[in-house]
Amino acid sequence: MAKIKGIGYTTALAILRKLNLDPLMRLGYFSDNKIKELDEVVKDITKLGFPSWLYNRRKDYTTGEDKHLIGAELIFYARQDIEREKKIKSWRGVRHALGLKVRGQRTATTGRIGMTVGVSKKK
Repeated sequence: MAKIKGIGYTTALAILRKLNLDPLMRLGYFSDNKIKELDEVVKDITKLGFPSWLYNRRKDYTTGEDKHLIGAELIFYARQDIEREKKIKSWRGVRHALGLKVRGQRTATTGRIGMTVGVSKKK
């Protein structure tokens, strides 16, 4: 289950424990009814009543709701957030636009793109 984009190891374990399923059993061994139930739960895990810190999109920018996104929807919202930051010209948005590191990493030696060589020695 953790291979689904938007569902990590912790979320998968939480879902399986809430539905009283064996976390060590592979998905192929579950009955069709259990798989349908899992599918419905994965599409909207907010119905299970998990704490908000388990969701991957808390306090959504537009609605203010706590959501848990999976698959293409997660990718779409992440791109939308980056575009919004570029548009308002925040620090993170500018870093994204320039293709530089965003989260405060050093850039003197890492993150080089192309045919950049380190230090060249004089003869």
